[in-house]
Parts: sequence; structure tokens; C-alpha cells
Amino acid sequence: MEMAPTFPSFTRLILLVLLLGLVRSESTEKQRYKAIYCFGDSLADTGNDRILFGAANIPPLPYGETYFHRSTGRLSNGRLLIDFIAQEFGLPLLPPYLGGPGEHGFRHGVNFAVGGALALNQSFILEMGINYMLPWSLDVEVGWFKQLLPSLCDSSTTNCSDFFSESLFFINEIGINDVQGFLQLGRNKTQVRDFVTLVVQKTREAIDTLIELGAQTMVVGGFYPWGCTPAFLTEFGTNNVRDYEPETGCLKWHNQLSKYCDQLLKKEILHARKMHPHATIAFANYYSILKPVFRSPNEYGFNDREALVSCCGMGGQYNFNSSNACFNNLRKAGNGLHVCQDPASRLSWDGLHLTEAAYGFVARALMEGRYSIQPLS
Repeated sequence: MEMAPTFPSFTRLILLVLLLGLVRSESTEKQRYKAIYCFGDSLADTGNDRILFGAANIPPLPYGETYFHRSTGRLSNGRLLIDFIAQEFGLPLLPPYLGGPGEHGFRHGVNFAVGGALALNQSFILEMGINYMLPWSLDVEVGWFKQLLPSLCDSSTTNCSDFFSESLFFINEIGINDVQGFLQLGRNKTQVRDFVTLVVQKTREAIDTLIELGAQTMVVGGFYPWGCTPAFLTEFGTNNVRDYEPETGCLKWHNQLSKYCDQLLKKEILHARKMHPHATIAFANYYSILKPVFRSPNEYGFNDREALVSCCGMGGQYNFNSSNACFNNLRKAGNGLHVCQDPASRLSWDGLHLTEAAYGFVARALMEGRYSIQPLS
């Protein structure tokens, strides 16, 4: 039987939940964190991809139409989860690391997340037989943080743990690019479970490294219900009705795989807490937040009939085509893409990424502490 975290660590976790809660009073109106450091893939990238590939190679409007009214490099119609979290803490939107410090530097934090990032390293992915050409991984992002660290905190003269005591480290879901590539190889379920164990272990390594470098408070994002994404429904769908959840229409096994990854990640977080009792490590349960929405979309303000349909896409039952995805074809004349009129009523923006409305919903659930940040004791 796993032991519960020590009392001090548990107390700090409860404090974190309270800090994340939107309990409005004179004392809690004050800013809770001075900086946020974010890691992840395109679900959290606020512009690193745009800098790497150039604005001409990043999807144009309607990406960014809802909030920014221009394309920013975010793969959504507006703000991402990390944008909502920064705003709730009274912080400016996180600048992408590859854009440089700019006029105001990185004093309020920085975003290392980059679209297409892997949890595992590209060299390992290629050895596994997955043809994946983008070289960015969680190790690369942590490496960028190490490069930036001397300009934030001189560890030779300063206790970086004290420096980061008012900072939030946020590791968003990362690993879907690895898992999707492995699933495309057609391996059996046992092999897939073995593979995702390696994916989750990479997140654990990042947790350990960041705490050793000074992180004191960390939120680690779990996994979205992959079986409910238009991309997975299109690519891995079958003609067997038993492969689908009757209450949602999502793919059963791919959702079970997401939950399995969450279970692995929770265990790793619990072990990390035991190894680092001075740090607070919280788990953000995206699956538990979103699954009820897919079950009863209308109850949460989303379109019942379009819960599994991409807002921007082309063709098929789910308005998604991997060969002609929204993010790849907007610049092509006569692309045939269909963009929905009311993104605020949709969950999926382009088949792989959520709409601003969906990210906002997840953010509110996290900030209110509704079963989303768990003690795991």
C-alpha cells in the first residue's frame, strides 16, 4: 500500500489548491505568483513554432480570430489554457522563449512549449521505427530553461529555490505526438502500454530536474481523452459499434489508454513528492474535467450534435482529414476547408487542439479546484 505524502507536503498542496481557487476576497485579489514557466507541445505553445518556422508557415486566420484577431502561432481560435491561467494570476501572457527577452525580459515567466514537441527524444523515437522529423522534446525544453537559468538566478551566489518560491512551474500534457506515432505502427496493446510507460517516465525526469534546479511549486497536466478527438476518431475509428462508448461516441480503448497514462503519471508524481518533500507537485486531471462534457455537452454550454466534430477542417464524419488538416491547408487556394460559425459552442478547433471556449472551461475547473488538482494521497 502506498504511503500518503508527509504532512508538510500535503499542507502545501492544500495551500496550492486554495491559491488556485478563485475565492474572491480582499486578501486573495492580490497576485499569487510573480512568474510562470511553462513546458509542453502545441497545446501550450504561444509562439515558439512561429519563430522556428516563420510567420509565413504558421496557420493564418481564423487561427487567433476570437481573442487576438490575428494569428499568433497558437493552434486555436484564441487563448490556450496557459493564457487563461496567466491572466487569472494577474500576469501578462507568457512570451515564447525563442522570441528572446524583449523589452521587459522574462521577469514574469516564459513559455518553453513548442508545437510538435515529443516527450521522448527524437533519436529514441526514430529507433522505435516512428518517422518523426521534428527534433524538439521535453529534454530540449528543459535544456532551454537551463540556458536561461543564469540570467534568472545565479546558483553560485543564490539559493534558486528561494528565488523561485513565488513562481509556478507548469508542465502541460506532453506525449500525444509520441503516442500517436506509435499507434500508427499497429503494435498490440501490451506494446502500447509499455511504450506509454516510457513517455510518462520522461515527464517524471523533467519534474525531478526542474525541482533540483529550484522549482518549488509545480502543476503537471494529465492527458486529454484522446478517444474523443476528431483526429483519433478519424484515424483509428472502426466499423464495430462495440469499439465506441455509447454515452459519448468516443473510442473506448483510446480513452482507456489516456486514463492508463494518467494512472502512471499519478504514481510518478506521488513518488516525486516523496523524493522532494519540500516541493509542491499538483496533478491537473484534464480527463476528469472533459469527460463529463463529452457525455452531456449541452449542460456545459457546448453543441450536443457537434461535440466530436472539428470546427475547422475538411470532410468526413468529424470534419477532419489528416492529409488536409486545417493547420496545414489554410494558405492553399480552394482548400475546401469548412470553418464553423460559432467556435464558442465547439470543443475541438481543428481536430487535435481545443477551442478557446474549451480551454477556458478547463482553466475555470482547475482554478476552482473541482476534482482537478488532487492530493493523490
